[in-house]
Amino acid sequence: MNSQQIQELLQELTADGRRGVPALYEAEERLAHAEHALDTLEAKSFLDAEGSVAERNARARLASADARLARDLAKAQVNRVKMKLRMIEQEMMAAATASKLLQAEMRL
Repeated sequence: MNSQQIQELLQELTADGRRGVPALYEAEERLAHAEHALDTLEAKSFLDAEGSVAERNARARLASADARLARDLAKAQVNRVKMKLRMIEQEMMAAATASKLLQAEMRL
């Protein structure tokens, strides 16, 4: 890998990182909405249910199962974006290390 390739790689990784910031925000926003929908549905279902507290809890959890799945999928998306951003950061550090090694070799 030459210095030109390293520079291009760093520019590409920087651009990917910049795109990741709004992607993370959007994923976190979707998660917040999914959590709100789950909490609201579960609470309403609990209040509408009849029976003992345990029965009402069970009915509320059953009624909100789809909302819980949507929340869990939104969490997975947030985690995926965070992981991608960490990978980009690691790749940038590796490219920077390669650049320093190349500079050291050129001095010799």
